[in-house]
Amino acid sequence: MSHVWEKANDVQQFSGRHIGPSETDVQAMLQELGYASLDELTRTALPKAIQDTALLDLPAALQEHEALAELKRIMSQNKLNRSYIGLGYYDTVTPSVVLRNIIENPAWYTQYTPYQAEIAQGRMEALINFQTMVSDLTGLPFSNASLLDEGTAAAEAMAMSRDLAGEGLGDVYYIANSCLPQTIEVVRTRALALGLKVSVVDPQKVNFGSDAFGLLLQYPAADGRVEDYRNLISQAKNKGLIVTLATDLLALCVLTSPGELGADIAVGNSQRFGVPLGYGGPHAGFFATKDEFKRRMPGRIIGVSKDSNGNNGYRLSLQTREQHIRRDKATSNICTAQVLLAIMASMYAVYHGPKGLKRIAERTHALTQLLGTGLKKLGYALKSENYFDTLAVKLDKPQADKLMQAALAKGINFGRLDDSLLIALDEKADAHQVSELLSIFADGKSIPVLKDLAASAADAIPAALVRTSAYLQHPIFNSYHSESEMMRYIRKLESRDLSLTRSMIPLGSCTMKLNAASELLPITWPEVNSLHPFVPLDQAKGYKQLFEQLENYLAVCTGFDAISLQPNSGAQGEYAGLLVINAFHESQGQGHRKVCLIPSSAHGTNPASAVMAGMQVVVVKCDNDGNIDLADLKSKAIEHKNDLAALMITYPSTHGVFEEEIVQICNIIHENGGQVYMDGANLNAQIGLCRPGKYGPDVCHLNLHKTFCIPHGGGGPGVGPIGVKKHLAPFLPNHPVVKMGGDKGVGPIAAAPWGSASILPISWMYIRMMGPDGLKKATQVAILNANYIAKKLDSSFPVVYRAKNGLVAHECIVDLKEVKKTADVSVDDIAKRLIDYGYHAPTVSWPVPNTMMIEPTESESKAELDKFCETMISIRNEIREVEQGKVPKDNNVLRHAPHTAAVITGGWDRPYSREQAAFPKGWVKDNKFWPYVGRVDNAYGDRNLVCTCPDISTYS
Repeated sequence: MSHVWEKANDVQQFSGRHIGPSETDVQAMLQELGYASLDELTRTALPKAIQDTALLDLPAALQEHEALAELKRIMSQNKLNRSYIGLGYYDTVTPSVVLRNIIENPAWYTQYTPYQAEIAQGRMEALINFQTMVSDLTGLPFSNASLLDEGTAAAEAMAMSRDLAGEGLGDVYYIANSCLPQTIEVVRTRALALGLKVSVVDPQKVNFGSDAFGLLLQYPAADGRVEDYRNLISQAKNKGLIVTLATDLLALCVLTSPGELGADIAVGNSQRFGVPLGYGGPHAGFFATKDEFKRRMPGRIIGVSKDSNGNNGYRLSLQTREQHIRRDKATSNICTAQVLLAIMASMYAVYHGPKGLKRIAERTHALTQLLGTGLKKLGYALKSENYFDTLAVKLDKPQADKLMQAALAKGINFGRLDDSLLIALDEKADAHQVSELLSIFADGKSIPVLKDLAASAADAIPAALVRTSAYLQHPIFNSYHSESEMMRYIRKLESRDLSLTRSMIPLGSCTMKLNAASELLPITWPEVNSLHPFVPLDQAKGYKQLFEQLENYLAVCTGFDAISLQPNSGAQGEYAGLLVINAFHESQGQGHRKVCLIPSSAHGTNPASAVMAGMQVVVVKCDNDGNIDLADLKSKAIEHKNDLAALMITYPSTHGVFEEEIVQICNIIHENGGQVYMDGANLNAQIGLCRPGKYGPDVCHLNLHKTFCIPHGGGGPGVGPIGVKKHLAPFLPNHPVVKMGGDKGVGPIAAAPWGSASILPISWMYIRMMGPDGLKKATQVAILNANYIAKKLDSSFPVVYRAKNGLVAHECIVDLKEVKKTADVSVDDIAKRLIDYGYHAPTVSWPVPNTMMIEPTESESKAELDKFCETMISIRNEIREVEQGKVPKDNNVLRHAPHTAAVITGGWDRPYSREQAAFPKGWVKDNKFWPYVGRVDNAYGDRNLVCTCPDISTYS
């Protein structure tokens, strides 16, 4: 009987699916390392001072179907009204072929940022399509591969404008009062930290003083009006100001482009190009500028270069201006783009083409004209006679309130802005909806007949602003309009990329762990992705419960007292955390504290974020073991005692070890008046074993796209919430449109109140399915896997840093300096040779030059770890052939890697066989990944910068 009862309750938990090694494998690896259990291993690896043996106070694990059902019940509380709110967010139709083949396809959402160009040609073509699309529509020749959202893109434009304006101009940035309210406040937040001033002005009345350096205009305006800014832009530029237009891509299909109006920069949000509302995100912001400003532009840029065979190859361009290299002197702290969302938007443009986009824009505008004409016939006054898709109806408060309630009774949301009621139409609008809207305003009067209105509708776009210039003429936007062709195009690009669907991606500090299907399923539910971010809060009760539960779960996991979910990237989390520290010091009458101590090993976003937060960076040395030099830290903390704001520290360290003195490090900072900011990049080594909120740090960002399973998406989206101690909670980011955040909040740091809200269910599902035991075991196995790899590879590529106990944390750094000396084999040679074996290279030459940082995560099985180690050992043997003089140093299998199919099947005069080049191990034949291009020439790409679709002749 008991046996039957045991069988009846024998359920395999999700953690057994998420964690790669079986129990037998775990024991075998432990035995290899000389430990009896996971507990013994991790008790040895972690400093005793930080260990927390209490089980996480989280709900017990649910099975996958149970967690999905529970989340469905929660999110079903959301009320799916039809929203006409506008203010930068619009409903849209995601083409099913894009939904099915990209957003629901792990081959697209599990890719890493395309640093290794040869295995990222597919997504980079999609991104160069995005750049071309933005460049064409904005009329500006140079675009990046997306930014986080419209508000932060505008803030980046302000910073770039100040940089471009030079020393002769002042510190005031003019923003038109017709800009989106969230954009105004995000820019204001950024300006305050940088010591700049924001002046919100009426664009009709502004007089440019000598203290201004830039101007931001909205086109069309927040209230929908369309204005010809040519004269205003000309006046501003005559005064030396840099002019930015925040704009709308769909509107630009029928409106004169910002470039033609004279703008220097254009920013906006590509959301309405097929990307769901998602309660505010994730969406791909865009940024375009003039050719002469391209080297000052923030964010990722995809460019065209040549490969080793003379063919075109895409790559990341101009990286020398980014935080990875420039650190505190970078153009921005941005570490990523919204790649997956930019790809969706670009595919929307490819699918519809210029004619299809213009048809959607003209139809949306025509429906708006019918509505505007009908409202006037009913006796209502519009704020402007010139508009694209948004009408502002002038009403007193009682009238507006009455109409808002009448609309709500019919399941409709209107927007509010100042003294106006907003009605914004979108791609999903139709004639029936226009009649329904008119019926609400008719209030018992006869409803105007649309056909009659059409006859009397006047042009709502001034003739001088009707677009006459062509766009999207490249064949890529004019070739794939049937579903079969579109499907094949997407599949062609997919085949050119290496993702987690092919093999392990062992990138140190990047935590490329499993993104389980059950975690991803909810993001396409209407209850999750169809809400406008500014709906009344009582329509988002499901989201409210999700946020509260996820904040609680993250607080339990980290030991912090409060969480903000608003930061929509890790770099945004850094920035938000530092702003919170600034605000706290100011509240204590210590606003002069601006010195930020940062270890020399820190990720480049750390110093870049500190500068963006208005801090002065002081670098702290590391010792020979890669740990913070305590003597140097103490000396500099005391030296700057009166001005010390913070220490930024990554833990476990950037060198992949648990520093023994972390508690003492935090104490030194606190004793000298500073706060401790912890970079959460390596949190995957801590969950369930220790809690940073309990051992010293005051604030920490949590990369949900690392530790908590949100996919990297080829370089974005990311989510970087911050956890803070109680004394910092009042200063958490808030928002101008939706009440949220701290009572003394630092202002918004992202455009949407809860950042990338629609992907938060992924992390909720992960925690809910893993439970406290599963989360702890995941951390332990991550540490086990990293130490297993370190042990297996040490004799071939020595491990650079270990703790005093001989262990690493969840990643290890292997030394490649020796093979450079003995065989002239570079880190890049090994990285490219890994492609031939079907692997993405580990993190290259960071944080130590001529090394690789390897992080296997807990998701990879022992078999995959063994295969990867066998690959690295095989490559070491290939290097040995060079060392022994069997093959030349300048003509060998590593120097020519990676090998394309065209090379393998072409003429052959190399001192190694085709078999060795393409199939160096028997198992490679079972799942061969063929790189589409040979080694890409980075220097050529920067010298000959091309960042839009290659010339048409390429497609002949």
